[in-house]
Amino acid sequence: MSETTEAPPRQAAASPPGKRRLPPRDRLTVVAMITVPTLLVVGLVWLPALGSVLLSFTRWNGFGGLDTIEWVGLQNYEDITTIYPPFWPAIQHNLIWLAFLFVLPTILGVVLAVVLDREMRGSRFYQTAFYMPVVLSLALIGFIWQLFYSRDQGLINQVFGTTVDWYGDPDVNLWAVLVATAWRHTGYIMLIYLAGLKGVDASLREAAAMDGASEVRTFFHVIFPVMRPINMIVIVIVVIESLRAFDLVWVINKGRNGLEIIAALVSQNVIGEATRYGFGSALAVIMMLISSVFITLYLRVVFKEERSR
Repeated sequence: MSETTEAPPRQAAASPPGKRRLPPRDRLTVVAMITVPTLLVVGLVWLPALGSVLLSFTRWNGFGGLDTIEWVGLQNYEDITTIYPPFWPAIQHNLIWLAFLFVLPTILGVVLAVVLDREMRGSRFYQTAFYMPVVLSLALIGFIWQLFYSRDQGLINQVFGTTVDWYGDPDVNLWAVLVATAWRHTGYIMLIYLAGLKGVDASLREAAAMDGASEVRTFFHVIFPVMRPINMIVIVIVVIESLRAFDLVWVINKGRNGLEIIAALVSQNVIGEATRYGFGSALAVIMMLISSVFITLYLRVVFKEERSR
Protein backbone atom coordinates (compact mmCIF):
# COMPACT_ATOMS: atom_id res chain seq x y z
CA MET A 1 0.00 0.00 0.00
CA SER A 2 1.53 3.20 -1.16
CA GLU A 3 1.55 6.14 1.11
CA THR A 4 0.61 9.48 -0.39
CA THR A 5 2.35 12.55 0.90
CA GLU A 6 0.08 15.45 1.42
CA ALA A 7 1.46 18.85 0.55
CA PRO A 8 1.52 21.19 3.48
CA PRO A 9 -1.22 23.81 3.37
CA ARG A 10 -0.17 26.98 1.56
CA GLN A 11 0.09 29.86 3.92
CA ALA A 12 -1.30 33.18 2.98
CA ALA A 13 1.38 35.64 2.05
CA ALA A 14 1.77 38.11 4.84
CA SER A 15 1.83 41.74 3.79
CA PRO A 16 5.20 43.33 4.42
CA PRO A 17 5.35 45.46 7.53
CA GLY A 18 4.80 49.18 7.04
CA LYS A 19 2.99 48.69 3.69
CA ARG A 20 -0.58 48.26 4.83
CA ARG A 21 -2.91 49.37 2.06
CA LEU A 22 -5.51 51.98 2.84
CA PRO A 23 -9.18 51.29 2.31
CA PRO A 24 -10.66 52.80 -0.88
CA ARG A 25 -12.45 55.54 1.05
CA ASP A 26 -9.26 56.63 2.82
CA ARG A 27 -7.33 56.59 -0.47
CA LEU A 28 -9.98 58.81 -2.03
CA THR A 29 -9.70 61.21 0.91
CA VAL A 30 -5.91 61.39 0.59
CA VAL A 31 -6.14 62.01 -3.16
CA ALA A 32 -8.69 64.78 -2.60
CA MET A 33 -6.56 66.39 0.14
CA ILE A 34 -3.59 66.49 -2.24
CA THR A 35 -5.40 67.36 -5.47
CA VAL A 36 -7.65 70.18 -4.29
CA PRO A 37 -4.91 72.30 -2.61
CA THR A 38 -2.60 71.63 -5.57
CA LEU A 39 -5.20 72.86 -8.05
CA LEU A 40 -5.90 75.92 -5.92
CA VAL A 41 -2.20 76.81 -5.66
CA VAL A 42 -1.64 76.27 -9.37
CA GLY A 43 -4.78 78.20 -10.36
CA LEU A 44 -4.50 81.07 -7.89
CA VAL A 45 -0.71 81.45 -7.54
CA TRP A 46 1.36 79.82 -10.27
CA LEU A 47 -0.79 80.58 -13.30
CA PRO A 48 -1.26 84.29 -12.40
CA ALA A 49 2.47 84.54 -11.64
CA LEU A 50 3.34 82.95 -14.97
CA GLY A 51 0.83 85.23 -16.70
CA SER A 52 2.46 88.28 -15.10
CA VAL A 53 5.87 87.16 -16.29
CA LEU A 54 4.59 86.74 -19.86
CA LEU A 55 2.72 90.06 -19.80
CA SER A 56 5.86 91.84 -18.59
CA PHE A 57 7.33 91.36 -22.08
CA THR A 58 4.32 92.88 -23.80
CA ARG A 59 2.46 96.17 -24.24
CA TRP A 60 -1.28 95.94 -23.52
CA ASN A 61 -3.84 98.37 -22.13
CA GLY A 62 -6.38 95.68 -21.23
CA PHE A 63 -8.89 96.71 -23.89
CA GLY A 64 -9.73 94.52 -26.83
CA GLY A 65 -8.88 90.87 -27.20
CA LEU A 66 -5.66 89.02 -26.66
CA ASP A 67 -4.76 89.71 -30.28
CA THR A 68 -4.13 93.35 -29.34
CA ILE A 69 -1.21 92.36 -27.11
CA GLU A 70 2.05 93.62 -28.59
CA TRP A 71 5.33 91.83 -27.85
CA VAL A 72 8.05 94.32 -26.83
CA GLY A 73 10.67 92.05 -25.24
CA LEU A 74 12.72 93.72 -22.50
CA GLN A 75 11.49 97.22 -23.37
CA ASN A 76 9.36 97.51 -20.22
CA TYR A 77 12.28 96.62 -17.96
CA GLU A 78 14.53 99.07 -19.78
CA ASP A 79 11.96 101.85 -19.46
CA ILE A 80 11.46 101.13 -15.76
CA THR A 81 15.15 101.48 -14.94
CA THR A 82 15.90 104.41 -17.26
CA ILE A 83 12.94 106.71 -17.96
CA TYR A 84 10.42 105.94 -15.17
CA PRO A 85 11.13 108.53 -12.44
CA PRO A 86 9.29 106.91 -9.47
CA PHE A 87 11.12 103.56 -9.73
CA TRP A 88 14.43 104.33 -8.02
CA PRO A 89 12.79 106.39 -5.22
CA ALA A 90 10.45 103.42 -4.69
CA ILE A 91 13.42 101.06 -4.39
CA GLN A 92 15.02 103.45 -1.91
CA HIS A 93 11.83 103.71 0.14
CA ASN A 94 11.42 99.92 0.24
CA LEU A 95 15.01 99.58 1.47
CA ILE A 96 14.35 102.21 4.15
CA TRP A 97 11.20 100.31 5.08
CA LEU A 98 13.22 97.10 5.35
CA ALA A 99 15.97 98.67 7.48
CA PHE A 100 13.45 100.37 9.76
CA LEU A 101 11.48 97.17 10.38
CA PHE A 102 14.71 95.34 11.13
CA VAL A 103 15.84 97.90 13.67
CA LEU A 104 12.96 99.39 15.65
CA PRO A 105 10.02 96.91 15.65
CA THR A 106 12.23 93.81 15.70
CA ILE A 107 14.39 94.95 18.60
CA LEU A 108 11.37 96.26 20.50
CA GLY A 109 9.51 93.01 19.86
CA VAL A 110 12.44 90.98 21.21
CA VAL A 111 12.62 93.15 24.35
CA LEU A 112 8.89 92.83 24.97
CA ALA A 113 9.06 89.05 24.46
CA VAL A 114 11.91 88.70 26.97
CA VAL A 115 10.09 90.83 29.54
CA LEU A 116 6.75 89.05 29.13
CA ASP A 117 8.45 85.63 29.23
CA ARG A 118 9.16 86.21 32.91
CA GLU A 119 5.49 85.48 33.69
CA MET A 120 5.12 88.87 35.31
CA ARG A 121 1.84 89.92 36.82
CA GLY A 122 -0.66 90.90 34.14
CA SER A 123 1.47 89.44 31.35
CA ARG A 124 -1.63 88.07 29.58
CA PHE A 125 -3.14 91.54 29.48
CA TYR A 126 0.05 93.08 28.10
CA GLN A 127 0.39 90.35 25.47
CA THR A 128 -3.16 91.03 24.30
CA ALA A 129 -2.64 94.79 24.30
CA PHE A 130 0.59 94.63 22.29
CA TYR A 131 -0.79 92.06 19.87
CA MET A 132 -4.10 93.83 19.28
CA PRO A 133 -2.82 96.07 16.42
CA VAL A 134 -1.74 92.96 14.50
CA VAL A 135 -5.35 91.90 13.91
CA LEU A 136 -6.15 95.30 12.40
CA SER A 137 -5.67 95.95 8.70
CA LEU A 138 -3.04 98.46 7.62
CA ALA A 139 -5.78 100.58 6.05
CA LEU A 140 -7.54 100.85 9.42
CA ILE A 141 -4.23 101.62 11.11
CA GLY A 142 -3.76 104.50 8.67
CA PHE A 143 -7.10 105.97 9.74
CA ILE A 144 -6.31 105.45 13.43
CA TRP A 145 -2.99 107.27 13.15
CA GLN A 146 -4.74 110.08 11.31
CA LEU A 147 -5.99 111.04 14.77
CA PHE A 148 -2.36 111.70 15.70
CA TYR A 149 -1.08 113.04 12.37
CA SER A 150 -3.90 115.30 11.20
CA ARG A 151 -2.56 118.77 10.48
CA ASP A 152 -5.56 120.61 11.95
CA GLN A 153 -6.93 118.27 14.61
CA GLY A 154 -4.14 115.74 15.19
CA LEU A 155 -2.96 115.03 18.72
CA ILE A 156 0.71 115.69 17.95
CA ASN A 157 0.13 119.16 16.48
CA GLN A 158 -2.32 120.03 19.25
CA VAL A 159 0.14 119.07 22.00
CA PHE A 160 3.23 120.70 20.49
CA GLY A 161 1.46 123.64 18.84
CA THR A 162 2.76 122.80 15.35
CA THR A 163 1.09 122.68 11.94
CA VAL A 164 3.04 119.85 10.31
CA ASP A 165 1.18 117.92 7.63
CA TRP A 166 2.54 114.51 8.66
CA TYR A 167 0.84 112.62 5.84
CA GLY A 168 1.24 115.29 3.17
CA ASP A 169 4.78 116.63 3.64
CA PRO A 170 7.13 114.49 1.48
CA ASP A 171 10.00 115.18 3.91
CA VAL A 172 8.30 113.49 6.87
CA ASN A 173 5.40 111.37 5.60
CA LEU A 174 7.53 108.26 5.01
CA TRP A 175 8.75 108.30 8.61
CA ALA A 176 5.25 108.97 9.91
CA VAL A 177 3.96 105.94 8.01
CA LEU A 178 6.86 103.81 9.28
CA VAL A 179 6.01 104.66 12.88
CA ALA A 180 2.40 103.58 12.26
CA THR A 181 3.66 100.36 10.65
CA ALA A 182 6.00 99.70 13.58
CA TRP A 183 3.05 99.99 15.97
CA ARG A 184 1.46 97.03 14.21
CA HIS A 185 4.60 95.03 13.41
CA THR A 186 6.06 95.07 16.94
CA GLY A 187 3.29 92.90 18.37
CA TYR A 188 3.76 90.33 15.62
CA ILE A 189 7.51 90.00 16.26
CA MET A 190 6.86 89.90 20.01
CA LEU A 191 4.48 86.96 19.65
CA ILE A 192 6.89 84.99 17.44
CA TYR A 193 9.82 85.40 19.84
CA LEU A 194 7.62 84.76 22.85
CA ALA A 195 6.62 81.41 21.36
CA GLY A 196 10.29 80.69 20.67
CA LEU A 197 11.30 81.52 24.23
CA LYS A 198 8.64 79.17 25.60
CA GLY A 199 10.25 76.35 23.65
CA VAL A 200 13.79 76.89 24.93
CA ASP A 201 15.01 74.12 27.23
CA ALA A 202 15.02 75.37 30.82
CA SER A 203 18.18 73.38 31.55
CA LEU A 204 20.15 75.78 29.32
CA ARG A 205 19.20 78.71 31.54
CA GLU A 206 20.05 76.72 34.67
CA ALA A 207 23.46 75.70 33.31
CA ALA A 208 24.26 79.29 32.37
CA ALA A 209 23.18 80.51 35.81
CA MET A 210 25.38 77.90 37.49
CA ASP A 211 28.33 79.15 35.43
CA GLY A 212 27.69 82.66 36.75
CA ALA A 213 26.47 84.18 33.49
CA SER A 214 24.27 87.23 33.76
CA GLU A 215 20.78 87.28 32.21
CA VAL A 216 21.92 89.50 29.36
CA ARG A 217 24.91 87.27 28.62
CA THR A 218 22.73 84.17 28.88
CA PHE A 219 20.27 85.56 26.36
CA PHE A 220 22.82 86.61 23.73
CA HIS A 221 25.20 83.65 24.10
CA VAL A 222 22.83 80.79 24.92
CA ILE A 223 19.16 81.49 24.21
CA PHE A 224 19.37 83.67 21.11
CA PRO A 225 21.59 81.23 19.14
CA VAL A 226 19.23 78.36 20.02
CA MET A 227 16.37 80.30 18.42
CA ARG A 228 18.07 80.43 15.02
CA PRO A 229 15.00 79.03 13.18
CA ILE A 230 12.90 81.78 14.76
CA ASN A 231 15.45 84.38 13.68
CA MET A 232 15.31 83.12 10.09
CA ILE A 233 11.52 83.26 10.09
CA VAL A 234 11.60 86.84 11.38
CA ILE A 235 14.09 87.84 8.68
CA VAL A 236 11.87 86.45 5.92
CA ILE A 237 8.77 88.06 7.43
CA VAL A 238 10.45 91.45 7.66
CA VAL A 239 11.64 91.25 4.04
CA ILE A 240 8.21 90.24 2.75
CA GLU A 241 6.45 92.89 4.84
CA SER A 242 8.76 95.59 3.53
CA LEU A 243 8.15 94.55 -0.09
CA ARG A 244 4.41 94.04 0.07
CA ALA A 245 3.73 97.23 2.01
CA PHE A 246 0.78 98.72 0.18
CA ASP A 247 -2.43 99.32 2.13
CA LEU A 248 -1.17 102.11 4.34
CA VAL A 249 0.49 104.22 1.66
CA TRP A 250 -2.41 103.66 -0.76
CA VAL A 251 -4.93 104.89 1.81
CA ILE A 252 -2.84 107.99 2.51
CA ASN A 253 -1.98 109.28 -0.98
CA LYS A 254 -1.95 106.29 -3.39
CA GLY A 255 1.84 106.03 -3.16
CA ARG A 256 2.67 109.52 -4.41
CA ASN A 257 4.38 112.63 -3.06
CA GLY A 258 7.20 111.00 -1.11
CA LEU A 259 5.57 107.60 -0.48
CA GLU A 260 6.50 105.79 -3.67
CA ILE A 261 6.94 102.05 -3.11
CA ILE A 262 7.05 99.20 -5.62
CA ALA A 263 3.63 97.72 -4.75
CA ALA A 264 1.97 101.11 -5.17
CA LEU A 265 3.64 101.59 -8.56
CA VAL A 266 2.26 98.23 -9.69
CA SER A 267 -1.27 99.30 -8.77
CA GLN A 268 -0.87 102.72 -10.37
CA ASN A 269 0.03 101.13 -13.70
CA VAL A 270 -2.49 98.29 -13.60
CA ILE A 271 -5.63 99.84 -12.06
CA GLY A 272 -4.71 103.54 -12.01
CA GLU A 273 -5.28 106.29 -14.52
CA ALA A 274 -2.73 104.75 -16.92
CA THR A 275 -3.79 101.17 -17.64
CA ARG A 276 -0.53 99.52 -18.68
CA TYR A 277 -0.72 95.84 -17.89
CA GLY A 278 2.64 94.99 -19.42
CA PHE A 279 4.48 97.78 -17.61
CA GLY A 280 2.77 97.01 -14.29
CA SER A 281 3.49 93.30 -14.71
CA ALA A 282 7.19 94.07 -15.22
CA LEU A 283 7.20 95.98 -11.91
CA ALA A 284 5.44 93.04 -10.23
CA VAL A 285 8.02 90.61 -11.62
CA ILE A 286 10.85 92.76 -10.23
CA MET A 287 9.20 92.73 -6.80
CA MET A 288 8.66 88.97 -7.05
CA LEU A 289 12.31 88.35 -7.97
CA ILE A 290 13.58 90.42 -5.04
CA SER A 291 11.39 88.56 -2.56
CA SER A 292 12.26 85.19 -4.14
CA VAL A 293 15.95 85.73 -3.38
CA PHE A 294 15.32 86.00 0.35
CA ILE A 295 12.79 83.16 0.37
CA THR A 296 15.26 80.90 -1.47
CA LEU A 297 17.99 81.70 1.07
CA TYR A 298 15.60 80.92 3.90
CA LEU A 299 14.55 77.58 2.41
CA ARG A 300 18.18 76.69 1.76
CA VAL A 301 19.05 77.23 5.43
CA VAL A 302 15.98 75.26 6.58
CA PHE A 303 16.71 72.28 4.32
CA LYS A 304 20.37 72.33 5.34
CA GLU A 305 19.40 72.12 9.00
CA GLU A 306 16.96 69.29 8.28
CA ARG A 307 19.67 67.27 6.52
CA SER A 308 22.13 67.82 9.35
CA ARG A 309 19.77 66.31 11.93
